[in-house]
Amino acid sequence: MAQPAEGAGAVVAPASGARPFWRRLRARRSALVAAVVVALLVLAALAAPLLAAVEGQDPTTYHPDLVDSATGGVPIGSFGGIGAEHWLGVEPLTGRDLFARVVHGARVSLGVALAATLLQVVIGVAVGLAAGLGNRFVDQALSRVTDVVVALPVMVIALGALAVVPVGFPRPVLIALIIGLVGWSGISKIVRARTLALKSLDHVAAARLSGWSSWQVARRELLPALAAPVITYAVLLFPGNIVVEAALSFLGVGIKPPTPSWGQMLSDADTWYQAAPTYLLIPALLLFVTVLALTVLGEGVRTALDPRAESRLRVGTGGKRKGRERKAGTGPERRVREADHGTGPEPGFDTEPGRTKTGTGPERGAGA
Repeated sequence: MAQPAEGAGAVVAPASGARPFWRRLRARRSALVAAVVVALLVLAALAAPLLAAVEGQDPTTYHPDLVDSATGGVPIGSFGGIGAEHWLGVEPLTGRDLFARVVHGARVSLGVALAATLLQVVIGVAVGLAAGLGNRFVDQALSRVTDVVVALPVMVIALGALAVVPVGFPRPVLIALIIGLVGWSGISKIVRARTLALKSLDHVAAARLSGWSSWQVARRELLPALAAPVITYAVLLFPGNIVVEAALSFLGVGIKPPTPSWGQMLSDADTWYQAAPTYLLIPALLLFVTVLALTVLGEGVRTALDPRAESRLRVGTGGKRKGRERKAGTGPERRVREADHGTGPEPGFDTEPGRTKTGTGPERGAGA
C-alpha cells in the first residue's frame, strides 16, 4: 500500500523529548515566574542555617526582653519588632526570631511534602502497573484496595498513628509517611487506566508474546509512556501535600514545637492576630505564595508535556477567529457591505463559476 507523502494530509505527532518540553515551558511566562518563585523558596529552605547565621539569630533562642510581659507577651516595637537584628520581627510570648523560624519552617514543610509526594508516586505507580498488567483477579483485588484507601481520612489516621508510634519517633517523618501511605490512590487509578490502554498496542503485545516478563514490559515499554501523566499529577499533588501538612500542624497533630513549621506557626498565631498581626500574616502569605506558585508551575508542566490539551480547550470559542476576520475585513460584515454597495457578487448568483443560486443558468436551460 502506498504511503502518504509528507505534507499531503499526513498526521504529524507533537514533538516529544526534553528539548521541545523546555521550549514549550519557556513560552509560558506565568510558569517561568512560578518556577523562579519555587526555586527561591527551595534555596531559602536549603540555606536556612546560613540565612539565620547571616542575620545572627537562630530559631530556638528565647528573647524575653523583646516582648512586653505587661500585655501578655506582645512584641515590643512596630510591626512585631521588625528591625536590623530581627528582619521579620519576633514571635509573641517567646521572643524567638521570626525570620529564622520561617526559613527553617520552609525546610520542614517543603521536605515533608516532597517526601510524601515521592512515596505516593512510588506506591501509586507500583499498584497501578500491577493492576493493569495482572490477571482479572489481581486487578479486581487491587482496585478494591485502592477504593478503600480513597475513603481513608488523613486526620483520623494521623490521630491513630500518634497514639501508637513512640514519642521519640521524628514527627516530620511520621507526617510524611501518613500522607504518602494514604494519598497514593489517585496516581494508582491514572496509571492503571493508562496501562490498560497501552496494553492493547501492537508493540506492547509483541513484547509480551516474545516472552518478556511483566517487569521487563513495564520498564521498557510502559514506564516511558507513563512518565508524562505521572510527573504532571505529582507536580499538582505537591502543593496539596503542603496544605495537608499545614492543616495537621494547625490542628495540633502535626509538627510539634520547638521544630518550626508554617502550619504550626499558624496554629500558634490564631490568638495573636489582633495584637501581633505580622505573626499570622507572614507564614500565611508564604504558604499562599508557595501553593499558588506550585499550582501554576504544575499547570505549565501539564501543558508543556501535553500541548494538545490546551489546544482542545480553544475548540468552539471562535473569539480569536472572529477578531482576525474583523481586522482583515473578510467577515460577514464585509459581505453585507459589499452587497449593499453593489461591489460584491450579484445577489442572485453564487460565487462558484457556472452555477447560480436560482438555478437559471445554462445547465437548467439545457436540461429544460
